[in-house]
Amino acid sequence: MTQTSQMLLFWGPRIAGLIVAGFLALLALDAFNEGSFVAALPAFAIHLLPSLVVLTAVAVAWKSEWIGAAAFIALAVIYAVMVRGRVDWMAAISGPLLVVGLLFVASWRQRAS
Repeated sequence: MTQTSQMLLFWGPRIAGLIVAGFLALLALDAFNEGSFVAALPAFAIHLLPSLVVLTAVAVAWKSEWIGAAAFIALAVIYAVMVRGRVDWMAAISGPLLVVGLLFVASWRQRAS
């Protein structure tokens, strides 16, 4: 394996995890609808919780890829079970979480060999 592919396999899942967390944080902006800004802040904070969970998974996975892989795959499955029947939601949220989990599996296997 070349040095470039090793670097991509190391940094890819970490950066992808941060991107997924940013995407989920972006979805939290829907808390700011027609009401006042101050009244929407508690709802915004609650909507940021999934993003914080993903950021925590990235932080743990930074050193232990197998834990990150298990966490991201578990998050993907949990979300898919929660929204069963909504294939579009599963594809938008569980899909990227599953991809990041599989990238962490690949990173873990590469470092183990």
